[in-house]
Amino acid sequence: MESNMVGWFEIPVVNMERAKKFYETVFNITISVHELDGLIMGWFPSATGKSGAMGSLVKHDLYIPSDTKGPVLYFSCKDLSNELNRVGGAGGAILRSKKEIGEGHGFMALVKDTEGNRIALHSQN
Repeated sequence: MESNMVGWFEIPVVNMERAKKFYETVFNITISVHELDGLIMGWFPSATGKSGAMGSLVKHDLYIPSDTKGPVLYFSCKDLSNELNRVGGAGGAILRSKKEIGEGHGFMALVKDTEGNRIALHSQN
């Protein structure tokens, strides 16, 4: 394979400003909002030439948040405890606290964002 299989991801949102604030606060990043063909998109920052997929928050009638259905996106962190500590203050909820995956695969946690989406955090520490 020439690249990782996931090339882009989209996270459904109901309120773009609220979702943007949540992700910016938890991950200490800046998200830029754009409108494209009826979609309101909040683009996550990207690092050209680096590993990992790029993605966006998306507000549209066809995009419905869920904390029980659909895929789970894992966000890579240096130490997920840092991001996990910011979840509550950003309006989200911790669904599963930091847990060791085992066999040297690091740690994970599950989080519910302000829109009702289930996401995961992953780190080696």
